[in-house]
Amino acid sequence: MRLVMLGPPGAGKGTQGQRLSERFNVPQLSTGDMLRAAVNAATPVGLAAKNVIDAGGLVSDDIVIGCVQERLSREDAKRGFILDGFPRTLAQAAALDDLLNSSQHRLTAVVELLVDEELLLDRVQKRAQEALDRGATPRSDDNPETMRQRLASYAESTAVLSNFYYNQGRLVSIDGMRDVDRVTADILEALT
Repeated sequence: MRLVMLGPPGAGKGTQGQRLSERFNVPQLSTGDMLRAAVNAATPVGLAAKNVIDAGGLVSDDIVIGCVQERLSREDAKRGFILDGFPRTLAQAAALDDLLNSSQHRLTAVVELLVDEELLLDRVQKRAQEALDRGATPRSDDNPETMRQRLASYAESTAVLSNFYYNQGRLVSIDGMRDVDRVTADILEALT
């Protein structure tokens, strides 16, 4: 099983990715986690990423792609994986296709979680309030203005991936606003 999880921030990609990872016994791979691991391991890609991050810059597609390539070459990812947070651009999607083709693999599917923006904003506000109620500090991005900016960024750069994967016949669109268990069941049904 080789999956990509698509959807705006807060759509539930991480939650569903973890569930699918357990179900199919393949690793869930988060771009942020991969970059941090590469930096900590001082790999060539990790050192390049560290230099950019330390300078306050955004990590380039080349560095992110190199990090993903390093991670996918590990033994546990050879039988499958679930990517969360990658690809984010058309260039990254094309690079992923090239990477998989070079190892004679293809994506099984791209699972897109569809969500309503206003309900998503409500979800984020609720999560922030729950953190406050527990005496915890809410996540820094759990406020409506930050979420609106993240959603706009997603719509501008990442949402175009839906058409890219739809044209390849790999896109599976799922109502991400339903109950978590129902979303999982819908994904599993679509994949079988």
